[in-house]
Amino acid sequence: MTSSGITPSTDDYQAWLPKVCDAAHKAGEQILEIYRCPECEIEKKADGSPVTIADKTADESIRLALAKLTPHIPVVSEENVESTPFSERQNWAVYWLVDPLDGTKEFIERTDEFCVNIALIVNQQPVLGVVYGPVLNVTYCAIAGQPATKTDQNKTRTIQVRKPIQQPIKVAVSRRHGTKVKAFQAALPDCQTVHMGSALKSCLVAEGVADVYPRFGPTSHWDTAASQVIVESAGGRIIDAQGHDLRYQPSASLLNPYFMVIGDAQFAWPAFPLPPKKTKS
Repeated sequence: MTSSGITPSTDDYQAWLPKVCDAAHKAGEQILEIYRCPECEIEKKADGSPVTIADKTADESIRLALAKLTPHIPVVSEENVESTPFSERQNWAVYWLVDPLDGTKEFIERTDEFCVNIALIVNQQPVLGVVYGPVLNVTYCAIAGQPATKTDQNKTRTIQVRKPIQQPIKVAVSRRHGTKVKAFQAALPDCQTVHMGSALKSCLVAEGVADVYPRFGPTSHWDTAASQVIVESAGGRIIDAQGHDLRYQPSASLLNPYFMVIGDAQFAWPAFPLPPKKTKS
């Protein structure tokens, strides 16, 4: 339920989706203005990860748009989570989950492979998702239970994952993937690497350009929620090591486990690597 005590309906999602896309596009335009600037100020967060003025500008733009669209639904974003303590959000049944600039490292390294992620979470599950790549000018979106779409070059089409798996198996990875992903690729009978950054990797699986995206490193809920709706609506899954779909249970850290984005759940995928052991502080 929302803060007003009302659970959104499918009709609500249908009415909201175009406006959420508009919010993502507006934020993307602001990101592009900064991206084209030869000098972009880069700061460090408390965890050492980079943040730019583009992250902050896009975040403010999206939160204002969502507040106008659904003033009764709170927003958690990568940039405001520190000011939204767990004690405040732990009982939220409905909320927006936003990554205003997914792929800040891609932005800094100027690979063009970054995106805006906006998702609606209802009872720990993502039900509406928009992923927009500003430089690539591509928008993926979906409502749970309905077809996923991709819009580029002013054309919108329905997308689906590729089944059954055909060789070579196409593996979506970033340009900084580590030894765990390399071992995963080595365990496949025949594979081809598809380089991409940010949540756009998941979207490649959704549209059948890639077959799998293995992620064996740290990610947060806002990195996956929007693309999960798109992947699932296209016939794929995002699963953890136990084979369960990712869920978005409120937590202090909002961290995901290791996961794989897969197009064909019947394929015998290599086993997940063991996560690093937790050490006492």
